[in-house]
Amino acid sequence: MGPLVLADADAVRATIDLNMMGTFLTLKHAAPELGKTRGSYVAISSHVGIQSERFLGAYAAAKAGLDQIVRVSADELGPSGIRVNSVRPGIIATELMDAITAGGPVLDSYYANIPLGRVGTPEEVAALVRFLAGPESSFITGQCIGVDGGQTLRSGADFSPFAEPLYRDEPGWSLVAKTEA
Repeated sequence: MGPLVLADADAVRATIDLNMMGTFLTLKHAAPELGKTRGSYVAISSHVGIQSERFLGAYAAAKAGLDQIVRVSADELGPSGIRVNSVRPGIIATELMDAITAGGPVLDSYYANIPLGRVGTPEEVAALVRFLAGPESSFITGQCIGVDGGQTLRSGADFSPFAEPLYRDEPGWSLVAKTEA
């Protein structure tokens, strides 16, 4: 997390490697086995792959790339009967999100942009993954489906309260800092 203009190139590469290349490599090596059973591959993306959230640029770019890999793979592997989709969770109540779901201005900005007005659960994400992996979705491929309470209808969360204390003394912070009009 941090402003792209202050990002370390190696950290950006690591984020892309983990989130996009990891999915690519898993799918590449799983495809021959999936082809034997006309299987289904479900990637985990993020709502930030289609929605801007300041200070999450590398992660957002990686997830957008992941979704494009899903779409192209679905097109290429469809003739072999392999379905490829992704799930785009919004904010979900997991340990990784504890710092946000504990409360404060970042959670408030999420709530302001989620029409259903709450944080999602891991079980809600799992239910969609199960559906996409199972026979009930046999005519669904190449889709990137949100589980975000409608957040992508509105706006991304404001991560400034987390980023500012970390970066405000760095040269270049003034380029991304909010200014009063």
